[in-house]
Amino acid sequence: MMDQKSEKIDNTDQLEKPVVIPAEAYISPEYAAAEQQRLFRKTWLQAGRMEDLPNVGDFITYEIGPDSVIIVKSGESELSAYHNVCPHRGRRLVDTLPGQRNARGTRKNFICGYHGWTFGLDGENSYIEHEDDWQGSLCEGRADLGKVSVGTWGGWIWINLDPECSSLADYLGVVPEMLDPYGLQNMRPRWRKWVVFECNWKVAMEAFAETYHVSTTHPEFNAFGQFRGWARNHGLHSNIGYEAPKGLEEDSGKLRLGTGEDPRVSTAEMQNFTWENANTNTTGTLVGVANRLKDEVPDGTPAAEVSAYWIKTAREEDAARGVDWANVTPEHTAKAGTAWQIFPSFQIGHAVNNMLCYNARPYQGDPDKCYFEAAVYELYPEGEAPETEWEYTEPDDWPPVLQQDFNNMAAVQQGMKNVGFRGAQPNPYMERSIASLHFNLSRYMGMGAPRSRK
Repeated sequence: MMDQKSEKIDNTDQLEKPVVIPAEAYISPEYAAAEQQRLFRKTWLQAGRMEDLPNVGDFITYEIGPDSVIIVKSGESELSAYHNVCPHRGRRLVDTLPGQRNARGTRKNFICGYHGWTFGLDGENSYIEHEDDWQGSLCEGRADLGKVSVGTWGGWIWINLDPECSSLADYLGVVPEMLDPYGLQNMRPRWRKWVVFECNWKVAMEAFAETYHVSTTHPEFNAFGQFRGWARNHGLHSNIGYEAPKGLEEDSGKLRLGTGEDPRVSTAEMQNFTWENANTNTTGTLVGVANRLKDEVPDGTPAAEVSAYWIKTAREEDAARGVDWANVTPEHTAKAGTAWQIFPSFQIGHAVNNMLCYNARPYQGDPDKCYFEAAVYELYPEGEAPETEWEYTEPDDWPPVLQQDFNNMAAVQQGMKNVGFRGAQPNPYMERSIASLHFNLSRYMGMGAPRSRK
């Protein structure tokens, strides 16, 4: 039931004012059915990490709805991407085993399991049994694999199913300028988890695209300080961050100092709680130094000096073991914030020494389900990064803080179906990223646009 006293917004300046978002984008089967063609076949999608393809012949697959893509390292410094379908009779060339997020392996070529058509790493057909039977009609690439646009940035592999797509650089806009200083390509995954969850993919992404929920959903963090946040629109994309007092600009990023009478103690308590209950947004080095602050920093030291000592000491200890943090100015940290929402369905939660990334995809066209995944990255000494795979993890087995978010996600999906729901009303300052998402979705989808109050 949409509020009738509203009108569709037509520019991003209006996102700074209160808007109403209709529920159709979350619950409508018709909307979900249209997403594949209008949205996911028209946008750049994050499909994997470069370190997953270290050698020529290494490949991964990426699946979005009915579409599947093979991404292969086809040369020493070259990536190629192809539609995962044989041009003969339509069989997938690479199958994803049950219970796996995607397929991964190494091949010299790709052979169709149906009739044996064979394709090189360059996608060209190299063998067809009884090829003469086609009387020459398979020339001019008709027997080759269909190519998919592929690009790289930030250590990620990106694909676009639209043959006429714009460049990845144009699509990302200001994002590289804001995030390149963090050296995201140098980080490696510490853990990677995925799950099929009972909510729309947009509900899942929005649960992490704002800080307005922190004090209520994660009340344990209230003991460590206030979490007043902001959200800003940047064309297709958006970012979020925390307000911070002068002299504590680092607090607008992830490396936040605890507040209270003794920031030495509250910082240690917050770091330990985060490590044990979220298992992200910090590192073992940061936790270790935080636990020594009370012994190494005099009582009564101003908060800004505690923060400076904590960060400087952790940086130096990591450097001694071969881990070099990125150097980012406090002014840039204040602008870059804590996370970027890359339209349509990827989030990068960045820091100078770690990051937390979320992704969500539709599940078999069902508006009430999605694939949801999260990966935690950090810096490691050369050759010491752990080998990780995508691990299917039941909701109850995820870190406790994320389970708190999961509880909201499932309940929101059900609540939006209520006949009394009049549409979402995101906070124009702290949740602008959500309004931004739906404004941009409506440009692709042709429906579901946010509406401003009259």
